[in-house]
Amino acid sequence: MKPSVFFELVEIKAKTASVFPFLMGTLYSYYHWHSINILDLVLFFIAMFLFNMAVDINDNYWDYKNATGDESFRRETNVIGVNHLNIHMIGWIDFTFSLIAAIIGLFIVYRTGLPLLYMGLFSFAVGFFYAGGPHPINRGPLGEFFAGFTMGFVIYLIAIYINVYNAPEAILDFKFYGDILLSSLLTCFAISNLLLANNIADEKEDIGLGRKTIVYYLGKENSLFILNSLYVLGYLALICSIIIGLLPKTMYLLLLITPIIYKNTRQFSHNPIKKETFPLIIKNLLFITLSEVVTFFIGVLINF
Repeated sequence: MKPSVFFELVEIKAKTASVFPFLMGTLYSYYHWHSINILDLVLFFIAMFLFNMAVDINDNYWDYKNATGDESFRRETNVIGVNHLNIHMIGWIDFTFSLIAAIIGLFIVYRTGLPLLYMGLFSFAVGFFYAGGPHPINRGPLGEFFAGFTMGFVIYLIAIYINVYNAPEAILDFKFYGDILLSSLLTCFAISNLLLANNIADEKEDIGLGRKTIVYYLGKENSLFILNSLYVLGYLALICSIIIGLLPKTMYLLLLITPIIYKNTRQFSHNPIKKETFPLIIKNLLFITLSEVVTFFIGVLINF
């Protein structure tokens, strides 16, 4: 398999959706508790990255397997069919990546405690059932929620937990988890919108493949309204998080990119076409998550 084909199979371009929440969680840990556990953090990054690739391989695998009534999708769209890859080899690669990630994860659980096991099991379940099983999540109306929640919040939460589980100042109570959720909402919604925009652009193709996403139930116009509303709610959550001290004031600088986010979202809303305007929503996710990390890092430096 050529490297370019492998990178397409694991959707390497989409890995920012997991890497940036990981970095944000690390910055949050240091900003509030000055606590970083390097070994656990590095191990978690390796496990997270491997499992993220496994999830995308799994998605492509099951999309290929389930597209039995649409040979054109297999031959012309799915990376496995386009590149004539061995479906059994793809399955073994997926299993191997998942197994290695699980072994590393269990080692970190041994070092840090059971809460990580529960978070990891939830992530593995979402990762597999997102495209696999008898009723895949991505073929129903909850794909956007699970993708945004798992990648935007759970990865962020795990990065924080493994850094502060042994910090005496960190009290892992309801407020701890609530604060983390609030401060992650902009990222969650930006990731959810990536999936939502993809489903809006693929509305006709999804119907042909038997997928009943949220767009199928709500219609394109209502789905576009939700997409726009989630950006607004995400920015409101960001501002609230800064006001109450969860995030540094330097993150007000994210407001400077709102004209870009607004322009890209408006262009997509007026013409939601996969090859033409969907890349603008991908750029929105990159702009938001990259800006979050950069402005948070500046805030940490100032408060060092």
